[in-house]
Amino acid sequence: MLVGVPKEIKNHEYRVGLTPASVNELVKRGHQVLVERNAGAAIDFSDTEYSDAGAEIVASAGEIFARAEMIVKVKEPQAAECRMLREGQILYTYLHLAPDPEQTELLLASGATCVAYETVTDDQGGLPLLAPMSEVAGRMSVQAGAHHLEKAQGGRGVLLGGVPGVAPAKVLVIGGGVVGDNAAAMAVGMGADVTLLDRSIPRLRELDAKYEGRARCVYSTNAAIEEYALEADLVIGAVLIPGAAAPKLLSKALIGRMKQGAVVVDVAIDQGGCFETSRATTHEQPTYVIDSVVHYCVANMPGGVARTATIALNNATLPYALALADDPVNRLFIDKNLQNGLNVHKGKVTYKAVADALGHAYVPADEALKV
Repeated sequence: MLVGVPKEIKNHEYRVGLTPASVNELVKRGHQVLVERNAGAAIDFSDTEYSDAGAEIVASAGEIFARAEMIVKVKEPQAAECRMLREGQILYTYLHLAPDPEQTELLLASGATCVAYETVTDDQGGLPLLAPMSEVAGRMSVQAGAHHLEKAQGGRGVLLGGVPGVAPAKVLVIGGGVVGDNAAAMAVGMGADVTLLDRSIPRLRELDAKYEGRARCVYSTNAAIEEYALEADLVIGAVLIPGAAAPKLLSKALIGRMKQGAVVVDVAIDQGGCFETSRATTHEQPTYVIDSVVHYCVANMPGGVARTATIALNNATLPYALALADDPVNRLFIDKNLQNGLNVHKGKVTYKAVADALGHAYVPADEALKV
């Protein structure tokens, strides 16, 4: 198969779909790989490294999209990229379609086969291609929150871990999945006063045993969210409904009652955000203020540590990329975990949560693939 890797064009996005090591794996399996010039240069993956790995370096994204049978990216395709896709071509990347009707319409119009990293599953029902970026984003959420709590950044002027004689900041983490666990681990490690909310009792038991009292693990109700949010210096939204729009857990009214200079970090912003006042921001302009509360809602948070994030992502995505390149039709038919990643195929929405969120007809993936 001819695999193409375009340079990412989203604001301050420096990750790249394939590392030179991943390219080499594909080439050794008999595949050809096209890499756009300087696709990985910002994170110190040179064109020479890609050439040495067996890739052909091409001058433009247009050539990549025109020639490649499978496009491997990191972030969802921007409108100009969507318009270059064609029927019979495979797109393999993060999509986050539920809150993005424009992208969905463009992908449907393209006729392409679109596999979303965030809905591919494993045999345990986990999300193995979402997990590495969730780990990165969870850890970064505390780093970002601590920075924006500084007075010069608009925050309360509170040090996350406090100092002897001064209490640490209060951190609320809503959601005990991969993001929430990694956020709590960082916040605990920095000495904060941490509360973690989740709705799964078994998960709360696991987290309670892990943190051994260093984080209070509380069942999530509307009342608990209100109680702890009003006390918090930093709130991290870490909820996920796979493939679907995130639920709104902090209302505008509640945000308006929070401490002046408190910070909220919405890690669910890729799925529309879990705070009513959230709107996507960029690394260039990461925050805005509503009712004296600083909002950090960067939609590609792991892009800030792009080299670490790219390598971590490739560790997870490469096996599936190899499987798709080796035998795309059969793999999508017989591998149910990979089939769960199929969101759009030949003008049909094949992931139910996306169809429900956007009002499209839902066609199960196995039915759509027969056409």
